[in-house]
Amino acid sequence: MWGSDRGSKSEGGQKIAFTSDIRFGASRSDQYAVLGRELLALRPEVILAHSTPIAVMLHRDNPAIPIVFVSVSDPVGSGLVASLAQPGGNATGVLQYEASITGKWLAMLKEISPRLTHATFMANPKTMPFDFFLRAAETSGASLAIEVVASRVESATEIKRGIEACAQMTNCGLLLPPDSTTVLHRDLIIAPANQHRVPAAYPFRIFAMSGGLMSYSTDQVDLFRQAASYVDRILRGDKASDLPVQAPTKYETVLNLKTAKAIGLDAPPSLLVRADDVIE
Repeated sequence: MWGSDRGSKSEGGQKIAFTSDIRFGASRSDQYAVLGRELLALRPEVILAHSTPIAVMLHRDNPAIPIVFVSVSDPVGSGLVASLAQPGGNATGVLQYEASITGKWLAMLKEISPRLTHATFMANPKTMPFDFFLRAAETSGASLAIEVVASRVESATEIKRGIEACAQMTNCGLLLPPDSTTVLHRDLIIAPANQHRVPAAYPFRIFAMSGGLMSYSTDQVDLFRQAASYVDRILRGDKASDLPVQAPTKYETVLNLKTAKAIGLDAPPSLLVRADDVIE
């Protein structure tokens, strides 16, 4: 999703009406460039860019209009900012996750499935910073005696193949970093994972609400609140280059006990007590 605001300012104590233009890509990467050009042609005062591929595309094609990004995890590696503390260009925003979050997901897998020795790391490298999260997962996995196996997927067929490969391994779990491709195909992931009794840790609550075992995620509403504060500051005169990239501040755990029971797992009390939502 992309949004732009025009004329949303307060001058001399008077409020000025603003205009917002929205484009929704629906995870169809073939539409990103077309929709992006439409927004840039409007010459907005600021653009709110949702997700890494969209933010990168807009940043590449637009050296002047300020961009506030959200749901981006590696803005330095993606070329959006020079550093988190000093962005230095026309883009800043709010991190979706720091790389260390992979350790939390792996620890949850080990907690609910103590015999776990392998974890399939599944995502599309074209729609998310694959290596950024994979390196952190491999480091965290080593400390938990879990071997992390990379599964690069771009289609439903590759997703199915990756889950089946995990199911054929002894004591394997599924680890999904944030990725629009896997969100789009979540039903094609959740059903076979549960069918093969593969424990899985997901990056968004929508997976657990759709039948996935469990999720640990940033509070998406709060991320957009943080981003909105930066949009407001830029419209009031602040420069994106002077606004440090913010880290997420709120997280939530969702545990699907119905799924846990169906795949033969008992949720430990330590995990239950930390859950913000429990599906029974």
